[in-house]
Amino acid sequence: MDIDLNADLGEGFGPWRMGEDEALLDILSSANVACGFHAGDPVIMDRTVRMAKARGVDVGAHVGFPDLLGFGRRPMQIDTRELVTYVTYQLAALAGMAQVAGHRMTHMSFHGALGNMAAADAALAEPLVRAVADFDAGLIISSSASRAIEGAAARCGLRVATTFLADRACDDEGLLVPRKLPDSVIHDRQAVLARVRQLLEEGTVTSYSGKKIPMRVQSILLHGDTPGAVELARTVRGVVESIGRIVPISRQMA
Repeated sequence: MDIDLNADLGEGFGPWRMGEDEALLDILSSANVACGFHAGDPVIMDRTVRMAKARGVDVGAHVGFPDLLGFGRRPMQIDTRELVTYVTYQLAALAGMAQVAGHRMTHMSFHGALGNMAAADAALAEPLVRAVADFDAGLIISSSASRAIEGAAARCGLRVATTFLADRACDDEGLLVPRKLPDSVIHDRQAVLARVRQLLEEGTVTSYSGKKIPMRVQSILLHGDTPGAVELARTVRGVVESIGRIVPISRQMA
């Protein structure tokens, strides 16, 4: 079994840092890099891409709403055509940083509220995914389970790597439940590890309602901004390697 291990990185701003990016990059096989809208800035993007390249870690654009104060986790009502330009802008920013650093952008993912909205709404997913295809048809979309995004990607000729968010609860359709619900974010380390083992051994995930749902994934994502993220990532890597191999999605889907 080949599984990618990734995290959202580069989510500081100016002198302010979030998470332990450098330590995590020694453990991950790919990283989703904030592109300056929900977090990040040009200097942080450049540094993150160069650190990833030095370690042979894939990088992808983590595309979100223009909401630094809300960290991209607040739903925003923005004209779809305008949102499409936001997606293109962020993809281009990271692709440019990667090119100058001698690295390559292999994938992208939608962050926070934008990702949740697109995952649940086919009418929104279609133009946003089309924007990705128009920018670079070779990019892989890394996404939690979503029929809307998967359907749009299929129509646009894009590959989708289904990603399991180990510390986030999902509903019976595999969509992430809102953060405002109790236990939507799973903080207990043993509970996170149990979810990972269940996924790898059974191919199932227990939903928020308690139902076991089948889920076939190519990637496991951990949030780098949570306390103890580095040690948790190291432990999750050990669990994966006891069953299979850590392989970035770009190599899985080559």
